[in-house]
Amino acid sequence: MPERIVVGMSGGVDSSVVALLLKREGYEVVGLFMKNWEDDDSDEYCSTRQDLIDAAAAADAIGIELEAVNFAAEYRERVFAGFLREYQAGRTPNPDVLCNAEIKFKAFLDHALRLGAAKIATGHYARVVRRNELFELHKGKDASKDQSYFLHRLNQAQLSRVLFPLGELNKSDVRRIAAEAGLPNHAKKDSTGICFIGERPFREFLNRYLPHEPGPILTPRGARVGTHIGLAYYTIGQRKGIGIGGTKDNSGDAWYVARKDTGSNSLIVVQGRDNPLLMSRSLRAQDASWVGGGAPAAGSAHSAKTRYRQEDADCVLASAEDGGIAVEFSRPQWAVTPGQSVVLYDGPVCLGGAVIS
Repeated sequence: MPERIVVGMSGGVDSSVVALLLKREGYEVVGLFMKNWEDDDSDEYCSTRQDLIDAAAAADAIGIELEAVNFAAEYRERVFAGFLREYQAGRTPNPDVLCNAEIKFKAFLDHALRLGAAKIATGHYARVVRRNELFELHKGKDASKDQSYFLHRLNQAQLSRVLFPLGELNKSDVRRIAAEAGLPNHAKKDSTGICFIGERPFREFLNRYLPHEPGPILTPRGARVGTHIGLAYYTIGQRKGIGIGGTKDNSGDAWYVARKDTGSNSLIVVQGRDNPLLMSRSLRAQDASWVGGGAPAAGSAHSAKTRYRQEDADCVLASAEDGGIAVEFSRPQWAVTPGQSVVLYDGPVCLGGAVIS
């Protein structure tokens, strides 16, 4: 009997091509559509209903079964609650990292195993390489689509059960394969942004769940240049939407958010993208997670990303102890943001990472 592979199908072209390729390889493929959000999931902002229709149409074209499963309760408890706590604390979390570790490769994986799956597969652009008894997480071949950053919290047990068929492909190849196979979603636009917010205005969404307390917008010298609507609504490096247009000094440079002082409820802003207060030569991070199980040696040289789509930056892991790490960069890094993840690499190999504190 062929191995059963359960594919997480989102309705997009990537996951549909994954199911198609695995079916062609002779696996018994079952599609699984995950509903992770129920609050205010109307068609105005949330595409879940249309995505399910698209996933069903693709599954029908491929000739596989599709099951829909509701993980909204798990998502709210394991991902969204932490998302709100981080924003309340003045940090800027990345829910996609936690969603992968807790929902797509935990709740989904557990459900797939109960369905008799040997493994699961998703449309992520990444690769799993087995060396002896160790499963390594590698970057995807298409550097512009590589998603290993979002997968850095996966462990050995999870990686041993995962297939990433798109890891060796470019996005253009995926579109071509889908079009040639006549998949109805071959030209569907890729989804962007945080899954449960969709296309709705971010501040409008956050205002429904978090209290907001206005406070002063200050320069580093303490001069008040405006009033913010609540620290949770801003992130380090933000330029647009600060609300202090027309208060520039003689330099004429734009304002950027440099720091959030939760003690005084103050938003600290600076002028110019290259302002020294926006640059960091080092950082500390907590809640470290390592793909291979153990932290790299202190003093070891690596490359790192402090945000998705950032170029790799040369660094040294200065220390790693008690779940926390310190990282020192060879060149200053722009807008290092508490709550985001710093992810370490050895060449194409993703080692793991931690949450910037």
